[in-house]
Amino acid sequence: MSSPSLTLPSPAPAAARRRRLLEILGALAIAGTYVYLVLNQPADITGGPGSASALIALSGFLVGAILLVVAVLPGLPASTVVLIPVALVLNIVLGQFVGSTLVPFYLDAIGTVLIAVLAGPAAGAATGALSSIVWSFFNPTVLPFAAGAALIGCLAGLAARYGLFRRFYLAPVAGFATGIIGGVVSAPVAAFVFGGTSGVATGAIVSAFRSMGDTLLAAITKQALISDPMDKAIVFTVVAVLVYALPRRTTYQFPFIRRHHVLAGKAPVQAAGQDSTPAS
Repeated sequence: MSSPSLTLPSPAPAAARRRRLLEILGALAIAGTYVYLVLNQPADITGGPGSASALIALSGFLVGAILLVVAVLPGLPASTVVLIPVALVLNIVLGQFVGSTLVPFYLDAIGTVLIAVLAGPAAGAATGALSSIVWSFFNPTVLPFAAGAALIGCLAGLAARYGLFRRFYLAPVAGFATGIIGGVVSAPVAAFVFGGTSGVATGAIVSAFRSMGDTLLAAITKQALISDPMDKAIVFTVVAVLVYALPRRTTYQFPFIRRHHVLAGKAPVQAAGQDSTPAS
């Protein structure tokens, strides 16, 4: 008579389920905070981190970002962890500079998209949200856009996962489509929370549409659908250039790159022999 098996289940699937649950909870926290901002339209959020609305937004976005980081950190190599602070600085410096010029773009997502391509959607979303959180201590107006920044990182990672960076000409197409979605998501925040946009050139475009009789939301949405797709097409193209400019042995140190065959061409012999690490 055979006895029932006493073999314990492998811990790997359970760990993967826990990480997936944390990713879902993180995404829900960020999405819920976005909905709160759109529905409540808190004008005091521009007063800085000390205002009640800013604290609620900061807490919601920070909890979401932390959950995403905790979920993806076990699968990230040290090279990616080191790159995330660099990506945050790149986003903030470029975004702050370009936002003060007459250029109707942002260029504040290059670091986010770079991490997303190298490490996947969850890492990209966490980087985007963290970028807006850190930046908000210098410029409080960017905090409500953390959900949009996280969405850009997620969509960039999905584009990389499904092969849109294997052909160089597809990267700007993916960026253009991402910009349309991101623009639609960010427009209600710009309209209901701020009554406009913070950039010099983008604000001028909104004013032009308003002078033609458009409502505030319609004017901001049109501006976003002009600026965001072109901005993200440029950002995705720049990131594609950067990734392909890196030595192939360097890029193939990233498990996400290896597992999903993100880049065109054959893997280096040394990298091809490495074990694939689960990636988001």
